Amino acid sequence: MLMGKTALITGTRRGIGKEILEQFAMNGANIWAHARVETPEFVDYCNSLSKKYSVKVTPLCFELTDSEAMKAAVKIIMKSKEPIDILVNNAGVTYNALFQMSTEAQLREEFETNFFAVYKLTQYISKLMVRQKNGSIINISSTAALDANPGKSVYGSTKAALICMSRVIAVELGNSGVRCNCVAPGVTNTDMLESMPQAVVQEAVDNTDLKRLGEPQDIAKAVVYLASDKASYITGQVLRVDGGLVR
Repeated sequence: MLMGKTALITGTRRGIGKEILEQFAMNGANIWAHARVETPEFVDYCNSLSKKYSVKVTPLCFELTDSEAMKAAVKIIMKSKEPIDILVNNAGVTYNALFQMSTEAQLREEFETNFFAVYKLTQYISKLMVRQKNGSIINISSTAALDANPGKSVYGSTKAALICMSRVIAVELGNSGVRCNCVAPGVTNTDMLESMPQAVVQEAVDNTDLKRLGEPQDIAKAVVYLASDKASYITGQVLRVDGGLVR
C-alpha cells in the first residue's frame, strides 16, 4: 500500500509508534524513524526491518522539544533530496490527574511535547509537501480528546488541540495536494497503561463493544490506510480506533 513512498514517523522506539514503523516497512515504505534517544538496540531494530522488508529505515534521533535539534534533523532530511510523502506525528507523553490536582508545570510539559513540538515539525515538513504538491499527515490524537475522561483534562486538551490543528491544515493545504487526518485510539495495550489503575483499565475494556483492549497493530493498520492512496479523498477527519467505546 505504501510502495515507493517515504515517511517520517515520530516516537518509533516503543508502543504504537514501533508498530506503525513495522507496518509501514511491511507495506513498502522507506522511513525516517524518529526516537528521542539513539540506542544500539534501536539502530539494530531499524536495520533488521530494512533487511526483512527490503526498505530503507533510517534512525533520526532528537528531542522533539529542542527546536535547534529539530531544525538540524529537518536539514538532514532535506539534504537527502528524498520527498517526504507521509508524516506521522505519534510521539507524545501522558499524564493522569484530576483537574483540581493538575499543576501548571505538568500542563506546560504536556503541551510542549504533545502539541507545540508537533506544530513546529508539521510546519517544517508540510512546506516540503506543498512544494511537491502531495503529502499525507496523520496525527495521533486520542479518544480522551473527544470524551470527558476523568483525570485526562491535561492530556485530552493537548490531543484536542491536535484535532483542531489537523482540520485547519486540511482546509489550508488541501489545494496543494496535502491531506491531514487524525487517528484517535481508545485504551491501547502499551506501557502507557502502567500509569492507569487496573480498575480504570478494566472499566474501559468493559465499556467497549469488543470487550478488549486495543493492540498497537490495530492503530498502526488504520494509520497505514490513511497514509495510502486508498484514502486519497479523505482529509480533515478523525478516525476513532477504540473497539466501539461506549460514549
